[in-house]
Order: sequence, then structure tokens, then C-alpha cells
Amino acid sequence: MLMDIIKARHSIRKYTKEQIRRADLEKILEAGNYAPNAGGGQRSMLVAVHNQELTTHLGTMNLARFDRTNLAGSYVSKEQPSTIDDPTIQNGFYGAPTVVCVFCQNNFLFKTADAFCMMENIVLQATELGIASCIISRGYETFDSDEGRRLMEKWDVPEGYTCQGFVILGYIDGALPQSKPRKPGRIKIVE
Repeated sequence: MLMDIIKARHSIRKYTKEQIRRADLEKILEAGNYAPNAGGGQRSMLVAVHNQELTTHLGTMNLARFDRTNLAGSYVSKEQPSTIDDPTIQNGFYGAPTVVCVFCQNNFLFKTADAFCMMENIVLQATELGIASCIISRGYETFDSDEGRRLMEKWDVPEGYTCQGFVILGYIDGALPQSKPRKPGRIKIVE
């Protein structure tokens, strides 16, 4: 059931080195490709890096320009600490062996919404397959360098596109975390 998958999904930041299967990655990408998108324009694109070494390098680039001055909080998780919790973490992709980069048109008003719809589909499909995931931001900053632009060119990302975010994929190292209780007052029905 879909609700079971939604509730089973957690943001995982501790990974084993085991790579996910190519067939699973292709299914996950297909789910992202079928995400809702503004006006049905299909303007976004996915680049999957199915290579532990390159994923780790991108994770280092992801943190290189991390600006901590605009954080809304200073605590994410004790079980699955983030770079916000632990500034000694050097890999923004937490050792995951695969990352999916979501690129969108710069000048499109709904690019962020499109990107997050794709990422939501990706994490839910990954959960159904027993693959751990986490959505990571700082896409623009990751590729805003000569090296980043060279990678985008090598991957045939069109001119005028920027990275809106990432989904890291792999197998959890340790036990699944527990869901946080839902804060009250976040749902209202008006009739």
C-alpha cells in the first residue's frame, strides 16, 4: 500500500559501501521521470551517478561552499546525524554509493516544484525496493565552479540548467530510525 511506503521512508545518512543494482536504479529513475511537472512540460532532467568514487567526490563538492548562516535549526537527528548536526562530516552525500542529480531550467518559475516532485517519486520508489535514500539540497552551489560546469557539459546538461537537488541512494548501515511524532496542528480540513 502506498501509505505504508510513505510511512516507511526515512532520510538515511549512514550507508554501507554496497552498490545498488543497475536494474533498481533504472526503475527508480523511471519513477522520477513520471513525476508531476508544471504544464506537462517535462523540463527537468535526471543524471544518475552510479559510481561510488565519483559520488563521494560530488559529495565533497556539495559541502565545499555550505553556508551555515541561514539554518533554521541546529538539530536534525541523533540516529542519522546530518551535516547540520555534525560539522566534521566531509561528504555531503554521507557515503552513499549512488546519487541522482536533478537539473532544471533556470528561468522556469516552477523549477523547484518540478524537482521536488521528481525527488519525492524517487525516494518512494527506492523505499519500495528496500533502498535507503535522502534528499540533499545545495545543488546550485555544488556545480557552481569550473569543475562543476565541466561535469555538466560532459553529462550533456543543456545550457541554462542548474541543479535543484539530489537524491542519494544505497543500503542503510544499521537499523532503520523511528519516525518522529507528527507535530499537531499541521493538518486542517475546512468545510
